[in-house]
Amino acid sequence: MKIITDKQKIEEVLSRGVDEVLVKENLRKRLESGKKLRVKFGIDPTGSVLHLGHAVPLRKLKGFQDLGHQVIFLIGDFTAKIGDPTGRSQTRKPMTAKEIKANMKSYAKQAGLILDMKKVEIRHNSEWLDKLDFQESIMLASKITYAQMMQRADFKERIKNDQDLSLQEFLYPMMQGYDSVALKADVELGGTDQKFNLLMGRQLQKRYGQEPQDIVTCPLLEGLSGGDKMSKSLDNYIALTEKPEEMYGKIMSLTDNLIIRYFSLCTDLAVEEIGKIERELAGSQVNPRNLKMRLAFEVVKIYHGERKAVAAQEYFIKTVQKKETPDKISNIQYPISNANIVELLVETKLAESKSEAKRLIEQGGIKIDGVAIKDINASIELTEAGVLVQRGKRGFVRVIKK
Repeated sequence: MKIITDKQKIEEVLSRGVDEVLVKENLRKRLESGKKLRVKFGIDPTGSVLHLGHAVPLRKLKGFQDLGHQVIFLIGDFTAKIGDPTGRSQTRKPMTAKEIKANMKSYAKQAGLILDMKKVEIRHNSEWLDKLDFQESIMLASKITYAQMMQRADFKERIKNDQDLSLQEFLYPMMQGYDSVALKADVELGGTDQKFNLLMGRQLQKRYGQEPQDIVTCPLLEGLSGGDKMSKSLDNYIALTEKPEEMYGKIMSLTDNLIIRYFSLCTDLAVEEIGKIERELAGSQVNPRNLKMRLAFEVVKIYHGERKAVAAQEYFIKTVQKKETPDKISNIQYPISNANIVELLVETKLAESKSEAKRLIEQGGIKIDGVAIKDINASIELTEAGVLVQRGKRGFVRVIKK
């Protein structure tokens, strides 16, 4: 693919959805030179789901891919065993090889919703980190000083508070930095919370006689309730594989102060158009609900196509705004007459786990034939005609006795 050196397109890649570029002038010159750059983005398979928060750097990666550069999607199967200590006040429980393999399974497929995976170089850092013997590991560690590592604010804080900081966590940035050496990366992308680790890549590349990579940090996307960053563990996320109706509905639940940020980081609307929307919102010229409907439509369109985005919008209007039961409801057969409500929610996929099912019930988010169920031990009597199980305002299934 031909390398695109159009200055306007390069400037958009270096500015939109970007918090910081190190070193910006150097990277701009490299992009304008026409040389094909190796652009790396790494992710540890600590969960099985990629969400809109992950999509922010992935969409930036797509920008580099569209300019013709070689994108590297690095799966940190080795480093996941250790756990990234970034932002943590306690040691992360190590993951098993089985857990890592299960989480890795669909990562590339989910990333393919954004990237052209036929042109992506998919790598795993176990390829080189597994091969380092003890002597080589010591030699690698010798290229980093204690003073450098102690520049990390979270490391300082944990030591100050007399909290455990394991040696393996201490060495995590070193291993992430060595990934850049092994891949000969020209550019690395990551969230703002990864800045220290990204800079470690520059440091190690210098020590190994390579030209240091330039760094692009992307903002951390806030979750649905605002404040905390989007995270599956906080249940404030929108998965890339979310059903269109659920994705649309979740976006409609955003707080108004996140509308512009989501338009900027999660859609393909032009910067000028987003600026216009921002002015209209600030001047109270438009109802925030209408803007969220447009936002939801634009996001669903990216991951599911325009036809399904239209259907999701119609579904939302019918079930939430008009409070009607949807015309099309999935029928699920269940083999027993009396079903425990928690097990029923998991089996019908209205909840991902028993703990989530219990939380939904206790919060009053589950209805059976229109009646809220608040007892996690409730037994639901099924019939051949079926019962209507509803999660929140948008999730409906009819469960029929098999």
